[in-house]
Amino acid sequence: VMDSELLLDCALDIGEQMVICGAEISRVEDTIERICRAYGAQRVDVFTITSCIITTVKFDDGRPITQTRRIHASCNDLTKLNKLNALSRYICDTKPDCDKIRSEFKRLSASKSYPIIGQYANFALISASFSVFFGGSWQDALVSGVIGIILKWLTLLCSHYNINNVLSNVVCSMVGGYIAVLALRMGLGDSFDKIAIGNIMLLIPGIQLTNSLRDMIGGDTVSGILRLCNALLGSVAIAIGFALAGGLL
Repeated sequence: VMDSELLLDCALDIGEQMVICGAEISRVEDTIERICRAYGAQRVDVFTITSCIITTVKFDDGRPITQTRRIHASCNDLTKLNKLNALSRYICDTKPDCDKIRSEFKRLSASKSYPIIGQYANFALISASFSVFFGGSWQDALVSGVIGIILKWLTLLCSHYNINNVLSNVVCSMVGGYIAVLALRMGLGDSFDKIAIGNIMLLIPGIQLTNSLRDMIGGDTVSGILRLCNALLGSVAIAIGFALAGGLL
């Protein structure tokens, strides 16, 4: 017999990770509800925002079970999100016991994303490409690519020390701007604007902004507004960092 408390705990584990990975709220709530109903839940009420999940489930015995999950972290990991979707479909189709669900969830959580070298290369390529796209020279692209690598290291460092997103954006953009100014003074680039814009594109919370609009259109207004506020704060933090660095010119 499936333990109702353990089942709900497993469902919330999956839902929590989906929110952290950047899933839209409607998908998170639908996933938790489908998992619970697959095991015979008569009623499932899920309330989710970007920082909290509250779920009440009622099974055949009529006893309501409520669990709350507070969410602090956030990232954009669409690969992991796709794996979580696949896991939820597997659970609904095969209805394994809680031990099997936990083992599959731990295996998924332990799986590595893209190699770190590849992540550094992606940051460099994105920075350099956008610098050229917006009219920068190849010198600007080279400087922007090098700064992109440094920004990737800084974001990993901020994540390691649990620095919040706003402060992280200020630090990363300010350091990137200072390096761009230093490169210009050394004659390694032609335009601060073209170098900076390549680095700005790395930090812009585009996925968060898109999800906020999707949530609001889908009726999850509170979650959409929260995500929109976070995206706007992050954008303001980026602007402040580069403005402080640009003041040295």
